[in-house]
Parts: sequence; structure tokens; C-alpha cells
Amino acid sequence: MDKELIHKKADRIRDVIRYLRKFKNALIIIYMDDNLLESPLFTSHIKDICLIHESGLKVILVPGASKRIDSILKDANITWSFHCNCRITSAEAMPLIKMAAFDVSNQIMTAFAGESKTAVIGNWVRARGKGVVDGFDYGITGEIDKLEVDSIKTVLDNGFIPIFPCIGWSVAGKPYNISSIELAEQIAVHLKADKLFFMIPDADISSESFIIQEGGSLPTEGTVPSMDLEEVDSFLKLNKPITTEQLDVKSESNNDKSFKTTERSVANIHLHNKILSLLELAKKACLSDVTRVHIVDGSVDGTLPCEIFSDLGSGTMIYSNNYGKVRPMVRSDIAAVLRVMKPFVDSGLLLPRTKQSLIEQLDNYIVYEIDGGVRACASLIPYESGQMEIAGVAVHESCSHIGVGPKMMDYLIKRAKTSGAKEVFLLTTKTADWFERLGFVSSDISSIPEKRRKIWTPERGSKVLTLKL
Repeated sequence: MDKELIHKKADRIRDVIRYLRKFKNALIIIYMDDNLLESPLFTSHIKDICLIHESGLKVILVPGASKRIDSILKDANITWSFHCNCRITSAEAMPLIKMAAFDVSNQIMTAFAGESKTAVIGNWVRARGKGVVDGFDYGITGEIDKLEVDSIKTVLDNGFIPIFPCIGWSVAGKPYNISSIELAEQIAVHLKADKLFFMIPDADISSESFIIQEGGSLPTEGTVPSMDLEEVDSFLKLNKPITTEQLDVKSESNNDKSFKTTERSVANIHLHNKILSLLELAKKACLSDVTRVHIVDGSVDGTLPCEIFSDLGSGTMIYSNNYGKVRPMVRSDIAAVLRVMKPFVDSGLLLPRTKQSLIEQLDNYIVYEIDGGVRACASLIPYESGQMEIAGVAVHESCSHIGVGPKMMDYLIKRAKTSGAKEVFLLTTKTADWFERLGFVSSDISSIPEKRRKIWTPERGSKVLTLKL
């Protein structure tokens, strides 16, 4: 078997084991959009949730019920509208809404039973009426007043999966309709969840659907794997909710019928706006001590385990801190650093390093760590001339497009300035363009310290790039 293939497989297995260890007994809240209940992937998602639960994580499921509620109210000729994302209808609709919510929860529970997994539907949500806000009466729409936290924890400790219908009860036993998405967020906040998942069909945060600012730390190609709260703020400033009226205006200004509002374009607008609202909610959750929030595409098979048990996952993670970080290398990192360097050594981009040479230069090296796994490295070597060399820069292929390299370079340049260096330099054979984008300029070999010139060889022909500090 190909050695490189074995190496890549081993890396993936190591990642899974590392995440299994990291998230043992972690609590995750999953909001599952009700469009997924009719998806061919529904059974696969349920199986994945069971596997996640069996891996030692505690799971709470909050299913959406909007489509089922729509269907039942329509059959009963009961009208409704939406105001600020809340369903507004008459009091006579409440028994039907409650029936629809429990129908969906029962469908989920039956699916779990088919996988020999015990789930429990409970009335753990105390609610109050939303009331009149800015002169608008929200009627039977409710908001969370309190969660029966002790009861929920007992269910979790007994190895069951709690299912939350989108219904809450007042102290007097009066039912209220609650947004499933907001319910999931509030459960995560109240229980200090490690992860909150919003699983939505076709939820993809990428440059194909949104504006991604060029020159930032977010990748402009493919799905954005993660955003910290500052990046979420910047993203939301660039991307605003849109309306069908705006789409029609675009159509008229372009004199192009292809832009005209259609059922498909309305669905795309709805998804666009929903993702923006989820990002707002994710930020709110992170500010309330939920460790991480994930927006994943429920149209992709295996999206949940991939998002949990790999560095970059399958969707977009929102976090406040403690995800990726630059830190000094320690001896226990050396094996991982050599693995990160290996592809670059094999391709001739880096000179070979040994365990002993890394031990000898331990104080010069930094690593970039994601969830306890080393994913990049670089070193800063001082010289008596007042110059410092940046060397051994390597980034794992899984992190090559998320800004890890520039973050490490910025860290080393700041360290060099703090150390009083007048200039940093580096030698490269094939990546000069990348370093020039960071401000480095081409220089002659005579510009570097004599000690370094002695080990430069014309056969390798490395180019010299420098940066004045």
C-alpha cells in the first residue's frame, strides 16, 4: 500500500481519537430542521447521532416543526402570519400546534427506537407569554422563563436522549408556542453546552452565497470553516438580510427576467436570511458561555460526525476563544512537527530536520495548535548581526487556506521586533511569491549573516527575501 496514503489515514485516525478524548462527556445540543425529517438522509443522521452518543457525548435534540404546523393549520383553515420570526395566530390554533410539535418529536423518538436508543420527550420548559411588544400583541407565542435543569441532567445521566418539542408551559399549565431555534440556543445557554449545532439543509457559508471580504483571515474559496466573534461581526456588516422586493428591483434594473422572483429565489432568500439570523444567535450563545456553535449542511451525509471529530469539519464553527492558537514548541510536539514538515521535505521545499536538531533549537520554534493537535510550525533564529531568520515554515494541508501561515509570520515578526532585531530574512526555493505578499522583498545572498552564508549552497539556489523592521 502507498506509504503516503497510510500516513494520511493515520492522521485522520489520530484526529478522531484526539477528539473522542477531548469531548468525552461533553454536552451537545442539536437543532434539526424539520425539512430533514422528509430527507432520504434522515435515517443516516439519526444513526450518526446514535454513534455520537455511544462515543461518550451527551446529546439533546430539538426538532423544528414549522412545516408540520403549517400543514395542520392549513387543513383546519386557520390562518397565521409571522412577525419578527414568530408565528402569529389565534388561540384556537394552540391545540393543533401542540399536536404537530409532539407528532414531530414522536417521529424522532421512533427513529431512535429503531436504532435501539432510548429517547425521552419531556415538558422541561417553563414559558411565559411574549405579550405586547412595541404595541404588537404576540398572542400564543411564548418565550422561555425557566428550564427544569435538574430533571434534564437526570435524564442525560441515565443515558437517555432528551427531545424538546417547541412547546412551553406556564406555571398555571397554559401552553405556548416557542421558536425551536431559539429554544435550542436557550437550552445550550442554560446547560452551558460544549457545542450547539444548527443542522439546516443547504446551509453553506461560502463566497458563492455571501460576500467574503478579501484580504481578511476568512478563506474566499470553499466553505468558511470557522469564525471568531470579530469575524462574525465583520461578516454581518457585509451581508444584510434581503427581501423579495429587493430581488425584483435588481431584476428591473438589469432588465433581465432571469432575476425575477421565483419560488426558488424566494427559498434562497429565506435560507440566506436564516443563516444570518443563526449567526446572530450563535454570537449571542458564545457570549453566554456556550463554547462553540456550528452551522452544518443537513443535505450532506455524515456532516455531524465530520464536524465534531475533525479539525476543519464540514460546516462553519463560531467560537469566542481557545480554538486555534500560536504557542512555543515543547519537546512533546516534536513528533507532530516532523509529520507536518514531511510533505515539504519530500517535495524539496524544506531541508530535512531531525529530532535532535529540533531539540537543540527548541526555543526558536513555534507551533500552531488546533484543539490540541499541531497543524503548523515555524522558527525564528537570531544572529549577532541584529538580523533574525524565519525558517522551517510548514502548514498542514488541511489548514492551508484558513490564514494559519500569515498568523504565524505575524507572530514571529512581532517577536523579532520585541527582541530588537533590525531585519528578518528567509531563504526559499519555490514560495517567494507568498512571502512577497506579506511584505518581504528580494535581496542578495551577501545581505545575510556570514554564518548563514556558509551553509547556503548554489546547488539548491535558495532565494533571499528580507523585511526591514
